[in-house]
Amino acid sequence: MLVSQKTPVYLVGGAVRDALLGRESHDLDFVVAERAIALAYKVADGLGAAAYALDKERDTGRVVLPDGTVLDFARYRGVDLAADLRERDFTINAMALPVTATALDDLVDPCGGLADLQAGLVHPTHPQAITDDPVRALRAIRLALNLGFQMTVETMAALPAAAPLLNQLSPERVRDEWLKLLQTAAPHRAVRLMAEGGLVAAVWPEVVALVGVAQSPPHHEPVFDHTVSVLRWLVELEATVEQSGGLSQSGRLSQSGGLRYSELAAYWARPVTGGLDGRTLLRLAALFHDVGKARTQSIGPDGRIRFLEHDQVGAGLVGERLRFYRFSTEAISHVKQIVAGHMRPLFLTAQESVSRRAIYRFFRDFGPAGLDISFLALADHLATYQTAEAAGDAQWARLLALVAQLYDQYFQQYEQTIRPRPLVNGDELMTALQLRPGPEVGRLLRLIEEAQAAGEITTWKEAIQLARGQRDKREA
Repeated sequence: MLVSQKTPVYLVGGAVRDALLGRESHDLDFVVAERAIALAYKVADGLGAAAYALDKERDTGRVVLPDGTVLDFARYRGVDLAADLRERDFTINAMALPVTATALDDLVDPCGGLADLQAGLVHPTHPQAITDDPVRALRAIRLALNLGFQMTVETMAALPAAAPLLNQLSPERVRDEWLKLLQTAAPHRAVRLMAEGGLVAAVWPEVVALVGVAQSPPHHEPVFDHTVSVLRWLVELEATVEQSGGLSQSGRLSQSGGLRYSELAAYWARPVTGGLDGRTLLRLAALFHDVGKARTQSIGPDGRIRFLEHDQVGAGLVGERLRFYRFSTEAISHVKQIVAGHMRPLFLTAQESVSRRAIYRFFRDFGPAGLDISFLALADHLATYQTAEAAGDAQWARLLALVAQLYDQYFQQYEQTIRPRPLVNGDELMTALQLRPGPEVGRLLRLIEEAQAAGEITTWKEAIQLARGQRDKREA
């Protein structure tokens, strides 16, 4: 169909790049000299697919195939194809192939993209390419990480100039690009490259405030560097879950550990309002988990550095930042819970044993976010020490055992420990104790549920007796 068009049609951009690299692409961009939207509808009719106009002013249309493949059709950005390609972001994205192409000789490459592709380089098409659209600064890092390429000296030099210009763009557009960085296989490297290019200050001012903030042992890094290390360990531990392996004392892959792999992987894959998933929210929380430390640092008479209530302060800060970037209420609430609760597993490991009551209270306070809090605690612990071997002590063993216990109770004993089925309802309780509707009924029902979760009561009669005793105690 496209081959038979009177006006030449060209495949451009990332799809050409991926084809030359032998990679699959499900987002195909085509350009024509005119009537691009009309062509989109014609293609959609021929394929029995849906189509719509993306931008009438720029003559851009989209076709969505049943398998999810997206075909975009656009009019040249400039006077001709060469001008269109020269106005694109990076040379490796500025190549075109006519749909009639039969050999590599048909490649249209005015910016030298093929040479950069073969050399593994991310290079701008012209000196102002990145500052013309500052979000390209973030995209350059993503391309380098996803393709395993290097950014050229010119690319790196352009990042600081683009950083302050990001604030002139819509928050949603900037958000979508940096989220893709967190979703790469190496989010820790993305943050490092952003820092080197001066982008962290523009995108996450609360995070850049952590640079140089010192910590006492056993931490071996300042807070910002520790945060990057947490992301690095998080990715390694995520891979452990995906491979259904366990964690050894050093955090290496093994067949021990007792974590609920398939359930946890499914939990991370769940969709979250705003086109996100659970894994992305966990990485977001890891990035911001210690963000409150810059505002709460204090040095005691003994010289020890403390960060009292940094978890609560950090939860407030991440909430503000995510609201600025127009995240959904669901996403903001979940990330705030993780940040607010990220110290709780450490407190639980200080206990000789963790009771069902303590586990119930943990998930009562944090809900499903408790799963992420527990996993983040593992990465946080490993990042606190300089090497995995240094973390392989009794404290690490206790933490790993705690997380395995929490997961087992959540995934295997949910109705017994996490959210037990009520033994008594409000009406029954009011009738049995001759109570009027009010806060006291709710308080007693919560006490009953907690005792049930702890395994202390199992019947309706025991529930009523417990409630009566608690009421009499308060009235005494």
